[in-house]
Amino acid sequence: MKPTPMTIDAHRRGFLRRCAFCAAGAGLFAPLVDAREGVEVGKESAFAKLVPAEEVEASARQQYQQMLKQAAEKKALGPDNHPEVLRLRGIAQRIIPYSYEWNPRAREWKWEVNLIGSNQVNAFCMPGGKIAFYYGILKKLNLSDDEVAMVMGHEVAHALREHARERMGKTTATQGLSRIGGALVAGIFGIDPRITDMVAQQGANLLTLKFSREDETEADLVGMELGARAGFDPRSGVTLWEKMSANNQNAPPEWMSTHPSGNSRIQEMQANMDKVLPLYQRAKTP
Repeated sequence: MKPTPMTIDAHRRGFLRRCAFCAAGAGLFAPLVDAREGVEVGKESAFAKLVPAEEVEASARQQYQQMLKQAAEKKALGPDNHPEVLRLRGIAQRIIPYSYEWNPRAREWKWEVNLIGSNQVNAFCMPGGKIAFYYGILKKLNLSDDEVAMVMGHEVAHALREHARERMGKTTATQGLSRIGGALVAGIFGIDPRITDMVAQQGANLLTLKFSREDETEADLVGMELGARAGFDPRSGVTLWEKMSANNQNAPPEWMSTHPSGNSRIQEMQANMDKVLPLYQRAKTP
């Protein structure tokens, strides 16, 4: 029987329906790409690539050892068996494994955690994982383990996101622009040997380097996530900054400072809390 246009059209429609069904069925077995859990802070700055990471970390390592030597000479370096040193190192051991996702170099860092006997309300993590807490921040703020973890996560985040290297790169770009000219563009994709000498010149500022408001906000959020994944309550970031604000009542208004105000930091943390609480709850589940 010779097919008519009507039967040809019916076969065509049936064939298309079968193709559609197969395509839909294939979709059931297609690999699913899960969105990343946690905070969103964007890509690393290209300015960091203007300065060799190895040189920045070597400079940090040298300065850190010098600081420890000076503290030891003044009998202000916490001994390895000091309860607060043990507490800090225990918290660090829980946080560090979650740092690798943020910076692959962190796997190779020789992490160190030390306590300095000073009344300063301060802590930092230098490039290469060199952490220091001042006794003042623990004593004056009476920090819980969760709050210590938020401080440590924040400082570690600065190192992971290479904020010091980024700021040095920006300085290199502005100060060295006239000297290196077009080589600056090439330097974004590699390291121009004519700018590496600037690392030594700027390295002296690593201990006192000031970060931008954007850097501080980014470190707050990444630090919250690091702490949450390690099983520390990210809501402690809020109580931490309430304590910090009370301790810094004479601090200048936000518009006069390079740092966000305590209230701004708390609002930013609260806005991102839903992204990190599930990580904390999962970490706490036996």
